[in-house]
Amino acid sequence: MSPSQYRFARNLLFRLDAEKAHHVSLDSLRWLEKTHLLAALSGAAPKATPVECMGITFPNCVGLAAGLDKEGNCIDALGRLGFGSVEIGTITPRPQEGNPQPRLFRIVEKEAIINRMGFNNPGIDAGVANVAASHSFRKQGGVVGFNIGKNKVTPNEHAVDDYLACLRGAWDVADYITVNLSSPNTPGLRDLQAADETAKLLETLKQEQERLTATSGRRVPIALKVAPDLEPQHIADLAKVFLNGGLDGLIATNTTISRKEVAGCDFESQAGGLSGAPLTPRATDVIAEFHSHLGEQVPIIGVGGIMTAEDAQAKLKAGAKLVQLYTGFIYHGPPLVKSILKATT
Repeated sequence: MSPSQYRFARNLLFRLDAEKAHHVSLDSLRWLEKTHLLAALSGAAPKATPVECMGITFPNCVGLAAGLDKEGNCIDALGRLGFGSVEIGTITPRPQEGNPQPRLFRIVEKEAIINRMGFNNPGIDAGVANVAASHSFRKQGGVVGFNIGKNKVTPNEHAVDDYLACLRGAWDVADYITVNLSSPNTPGLRDLQAADETAKLLETLKQEQERLTATSGRRVPIALKVAPDLEPQHIADLAKVFLNGGLDGLIATNTTISRKEVAGCDFESQAGGLSGAPLTPRATDVIAEFHSHLGEQVPIIGVGGIMTAEDAQAKLKAGAKLVQLYTGFIYHGPPLVKSILKATT
């Protein structure tokens, strides 16, 4: 698919409500994959250099961020578009509907999205079944990550129980597991990013990781996903926790609650996390700041406002080992994946 072909498709989709367009897109991708038309439409992927990260060999450096394939039922189709990894979720122990609609808003002139989806997902059992049903992507070496969170009704003092339930549930099918502490759309969730709270949670999860590794015979790395709205001292404190706690990987960053870059735009006042081009410099700065503390001891996966190949290269130069797309993929489609692969190989 060429950039002009994708722009034509995007213009049609953007006539729909944002969440409706999301579902239409995923349904179409699944149908095209099942009918074998997607392979012909997507063409051959550029040659790519494998990347070692968290003890896993990723076939290339470009992944799909969590939030797009929440249920994990579009993995094979998304892998066909050139992604080396697909992170599904966020998945919670029990199914939940998320926040009331409308809850997804485009700010087209800024190439941005505001979402307050609220972890709408089918629950851990359905997510695991969907991942287990995907075949072609993993046969070709694709990596599947499982992004896990707590249910909205679970108080923070019991959040660890939800994370443990998801960790255990996803263990047999996940290549790595991401603990989401940074969505702004679950009340109180970001409080778990306080250094002492993160340290306690990480200690418990690492203990369970060791137990599951011993009983299953396979080790699944654990990553944490953090917000971009962190001050330098908070970053330093968290970095110390990650180093002391043996964290396997860090995903930086999630969406921002800042509206500085979209002031005066339609939907500016909508609650939720802002993603896309307005987040580009801040996410890169947070990656660089974490890397200054972590070095190569805790690998970083860079995400946030990657709209061009140059944005991806900036994330890698700042210290990321891999990058993930979400909003950039919405605005620029599969051609963005291929352009990044060409620029980074």
